[in-house]
Amino acid sequence: MLRIGIIGTGGIADAHINGYLAFSGQCEIVALADVVPGRAAQKAQNSGLSAAIGYDDPLRMIADARVDLVSIATPPSTHAALAIAALDAGIHVLVEKPMAPSLEECDAMLAAQQRSGKLLSVVAQNRFRDDLATLKAVVDSGLLGSISHVRVDSAWWRGSAYYDLWWRGTWEKEGGGCTLNHAIHHIDLLLWLLGTPTEITAMLANAQHDNSEVEDLSVAVLRYDRGLAQLTSSVVHHGEEQQIVIQGERARVSQPWSVRAERADDGGFPAKGGDIDLVAAIEALAATREPLAHRGHQGQIDDLLSAIIEGRAPIADGRDGRNAIEVVTAIYKAGIEHELVSLPLRTGDPYYRAGHLVAHAPRLNEMRRPLAEVVA
Repeated sequence: MLRIGIIGTGGIADAHINGYLAFSGQCEIVALADVVPGRAAQKAQNSGLSAAIGYDDPLRMIADARVDLVSIATPPSTHAALAIAALDAGIHVLVEKPMAPSLEECDAMLAAQQRSGKLLSVVAQNRFRDDLATLKAVVDSGLLGSISHVRVDSAWWRGSAYYDLWWRGTWEKEGGGCTLNHAIHHIDLLLWLLGTPTEITAMLANAQHDNSEVEDLSVAVLRYDRGLAQLTSSVVHHGEEQQIVIQGERARVSQPWSVRAERADDGGFPAKGGDIDLVAAIEALAATREPLAHRGHQGQIDDLLSAIIEGRAPIADGRDGRNAIEVVTAIYKAGIEHELVSLPLRTGDPYYRAGHLVAHAPRLNEMRRPLAEVVA
């Protein structure tokens, strides 16, 4: 029976708690921690975790609770220090997205994982969705041919009150805006589907949130071999209509699910009816794919628990988390410096280092916090 600890008891902690409770035969939540006094104990009580101990000091929990695996569900600026402390204590780690605000911190986490011999997994719960797993199966099948263009719309909407929380909307505490903290899901999916791009260019803006200094909108173009990907990261899109549209040499497939395949007439124009045989083949592949047993956070926790028991790497590991941060960093560098950024980013690049983005990023709006939050 694996002993589980959870650090951070805000809203996202519920997804971790419910995920572990789904596998009560394999694990038990024995400890929760939060820096706000009494909050961890209250979360344990509210969640029916009568045997779990609440800690007001996460490092004390790591030292005293004898946990095998810890979930870190705290603001991004704290991820690296907590993950490194847990790994160095011989504890497996599941850390919420984004992995960390900088590549330097990500590499420090990977180094801790390497020397500890424990597992490090970064939350990528959308890999554990049936519709997206189907998209992955189609891309991997080769039925689309070479990829020409991908459009990714990470479209969210948040009102101004969203940024009234003390750590949100700041380069120092949140590490960035919607590109880092919302589109990280779609960036991970893009890398999962297609791998790492070779070049990135981008523009950043704060279009609608006067109480946030970070971007609420970015548009990036990524080069893949002969093709391109287009990524919109946003918290200003009404309707939150999120899409991934993949245009291949022979067909187009998308999520929400849609399949199209053209064939040329003698003049090179689209022939009437398209390529119905290819469409049928793609639809058949989608229809025969076995559904996932568990989805979302629950699916990722299931995989991580199995990986610990089986002594294998998890589906979404620390290297995957770092790769997503590398793309985010390149988008920020491209948008701030107004240049085309090549990947990989080297350790000598100023944007690799922790603190450089915070020091050099534009304050797109002056912060205006409620007095209670400022005092806190």
